[in-house]
Amino acid sequence: MQPLLYGELVPWYHLVDPPEDHEDEARCFQAAFERVVTSRAETLLELGAGAGNTARFLKQRFRCTLTDLSTDMLALSREQNPDCEHIVADMRTLRLERTFDAVLVHDAIMYMLTEEDLLAAARTTFVHTRPGGAAIFAPDCYRETFEDDSETVTGDDGDRSLRGLMWSWDPHPEDTTFVTEYAFLLRQGDTVRAVHDRHVEGLFSRDTWRRVLTEAGFRVETLQRPIGDGAFDDIFLCRR
Repeated sequence: MQPLLYGELVPWYHLVDPPEDHEDEARCFQAAFERVVTSRAETLLELGAGAGNTARFLKQRFRCTLTDLSTDMLALSREQNPDCEHIVADMRTLRLERTFDAVLVHDAIMYMLTEEDLLAAARTTFVHTRPGGAAIFAPDCYRETFEDDSETVTGDDGDRSLRGLMWSWDPHPEDTTFVTEYAFLLRQGDTVRAVHDRHVEGLFSRDTWRRVLTEAGFRVETLQRPIGDGAFDDIFLCRR
């Protein structure tokens, strides 16, 4: 079942995840692609582009094709990225029969719940990356780094306001998933409603990631990504 945040709650999405919060990491992705892609990188495919928040910045440098499973999220992306190509697609099965200089798989990769799903997404990425091109995979966390955590979410826009709690926890540490619970209070005018939205996400070790990406055909290295307040995490920069 599709999470409410990518369907019914899409009109509230920018209050949860403001586009401006993505500028620093988008510049990091751009610099990495410019550094490793042979010849000049011109085209970029994003798998699981969601609301197009990262593409908002990357399109200033690349000609972007954006894909996502959620038609509602792609509609939101079209509003801020009308100059980008949008395609409804599953990153595990998409085959466009063309290649790109760069491919980005952002946090939508977290919805790959099994190693088989992860490998399918990695193979999709590989077949759409041209020889001499590169791909970036940006998971939120790894089995080694995961900890139960919670944080608050606050957003305001005119007569609309959102207050929320995001709680990530692992009910079954023996498997390859964890759960993120969202509890939202949504106010429009003088009306307030409460919504609970559960997201089941994939959780793999760094070794599993490297093995899967290598099996797909990539040469794998790590990339330091800025995550705010001067902190960084490790994601994967993959060359074809």
